Amino acid sequence: MTSPEHRRPGSGRRTHRDRHGRGLRGRLVPATVPLARTKAEVFDDLVLDTVETLERRFAKELAGVEFAVEDVPPDLNVYDSDVLEDGEVPLARLLPGRPGRQEMPPRIVLYRRPLEFRAMDREDLADLVHDVIIEQVANLLGVDPDELA
Repeated sequence: MTSPEHRRPGSGRRTHRDRHGRGLRGRLVPATVPLARTKAEVFDDLVLDTVETLERRFAKELAGVEFAVEDVPPDLNVYDSDVLEDGEVPLARLLPGRPGRQEMPPRIVLYRRPLEFRAMDREDLADLVHDVIIEQVANLLGVDPDELA
């Protein structure tokens, strides 16, 4: 340990330095800058934008509907008719509500990774997310998707 008389002048507070003589580093990008957002956060924002737009127009019909995002679909050999697929890959799933003792609200689940894989860029992803949500909400409400778009 260094005695007080062997310290450098003006260094009353000890600074932490790495082996290259640099100080501690902070974040390279502030949290408010878009570069700091993860793909999952960007995807969630795209889903929220579409859902908020739909809820403004159809507040009564969508009052109890839950929207969720999962990274990948579950491993199932056969998917039911409530799954929106592209080829053999599920993109979204509609889980209709169950009234009764174990009441469950209707739920629309989007699968992030398959949707991101199909999109060329962020605008394409936004359009794809919008189309998938519209399709699932139309199935839930029993209307034509063109009426919602």
